[in-house]
Amino acid sequence: MANQLSSIQHIVQVMLENRSFDHMLGFLYEGKTGPNGVPFEGLTGTESNLDASGNPVTVYQIDVSQQNSYFMPGADPGEGYANTNSQLFGTGSPPDPAVATNAGFVRNFAAAITWDGQNNRTVLPGTVASDIMGVFPPSALPVLSGLARGFAVCDHWFSSVPTETFPNRAFACAGTSQGHMNDSTSSYTVQSIFGLMTARGLSWKIYGYDAEPLTRANYPDTQSAPDSCFGEFTNFQADCAAGTLAQYSFLEPSWGSTGNSQHPNYDVALGELLIQQIYEAVRNGPGWDQTLLVITYDEHGGLYDHVAPPTNAVAPDTSVGEYGFDFTRFGVRVPAVLVSPLIAAGTIFNVAAGSTPIDHTSVLKTIELRWGLPALTKRDAAAPDLGDVLTLTTPRTDDPLAGVLAPTVPGANPAAGEVSHLQQLQAQMVADLPVPDEQLVGAPALPNQVTPADFDNYIATRTSRWKAARDAGEAPEGQAGSAAT
Repeated sequence: MANQLSSIQHIVQVMLENRSFDHMLGFLYEGKTGPNGVPFEGLTGTESNLDASGNPVTVYQIDVSQQNSYFMPGADPGEGYANTNSQLFGTGSPPDPAVATNAGFVRNFAAAITWDGQNNRTVLPGTVASDIMGVFPPSALPVLSGLARGFAVCDHWFSSVPTETFPNRAFACAGTSQGHMNDSTSSYTVQSIFGLMTARGLSWKIYGYDAEPLTRANYPDTQSAPDSCFGEFTNFQADCAAGTLAQYSFLEPSWGSTGNSQHPNYDVALGELLIQQIYEAVRNGPGWDQTLLVITYDEHGGLYDHVAPPTNAVAPDTSVGEYGFDFTRFGVRVPAVLVSPLIAAGTIFNVAAGSTPIDHTSVLKTIELRWGLPALTKRDAAAPDLGDVLTLTTPRTDDPLAGVLAPTVPGANPAAGEVSHLQQLQAQMVADLPVPDEQLVGAPALPNQVTPADFDNYIATRTSRWKAARDAGEAPEGQAGSAAT
């Protein structure tokens, strides 16, 4: 069947937070076999890790009838380079050769529980190290699982680097993190896919959920882009309904502890609702037949996965990696679902064993092939594209989510009063945006922010003043107000 990528006029991507493939989709198909006998790299139910006492802890299915089940694993697991190494190799520094056994998740989570408790991070009562082996059954995630079965699941989609959020999002948007391997660096100096598309006369739009998108502050070419290239989720819904979607749309969830990002240990059910709303907006719009929707996660967030990340990654550029990392290893496998009426139901999409696997830069490669763009880096140049998943010449008219309702969680969110990591990072990012000092008089100061509402207000106010100064020509590049303002 012929590749139908040329029929796609709109690529829509939503990138959620910090969940592994096994944790969300490991039991999508039982017996590691999908429709028509196609192999599926899922769980058998016998996979295990040893705890600190040397006892095996086997994967198990989360019982969503139990209180706080959608807040599993109950604490924020360790992420970042050292923690990921510990989970994959049992040590914070990778051995040579770096042969992953994926056997250190339970012991690493035990340390994370202790760290979270000592640093005033929410730890749900009764949380224990073995909870990291809990995975959601398909019935618990009817939206994500329904789309994965109804269209295509990618069972070998790896995060781009074995570390945390911002480096992986940088690979997703620019094909490189410029050597950075942690969230302390959030702004990059390279051209992003958004700037590349602008230079070639192609349209794009980044949507925050109910606030200014975080990605806007990451790159020079997004900082300089007009306001018309950004919106919120209600704008996305309106653009879908009006048939005015850009050629590439990038959606963010809400970043707070009560938001829908699905970052551990926040409400997974809210993320299910967001995915359903995105799907419904696209499907009910006039552009549905020409749209590819990509649902994925930036990194695994310390959650268990049994597949060793491949070691045949192509370094994106000559950037010197932090911690001596050479960018030839991928990160841990993450959930990925592809949705389009040009995709056959029950598709399990991957590439040939031994070839360069799918990672976040595969979306870049797909955009580049579809619209004749050059590669941003050596990584996306080497990446496989997603076009071969589009095999149908006649768009489907059925709806795999007909009658499906996203789950809901009764009661209060245990982490509701916590300022999220991403809120803190976004606040620091907007603090670094160039604003003349006189424009900051009366504005809130970053060190004085305490509650989630404080941070939301700071981000909104500081961003508004940056945009006003930029539009008035009062904030030349490099003239930044103090990060404390």
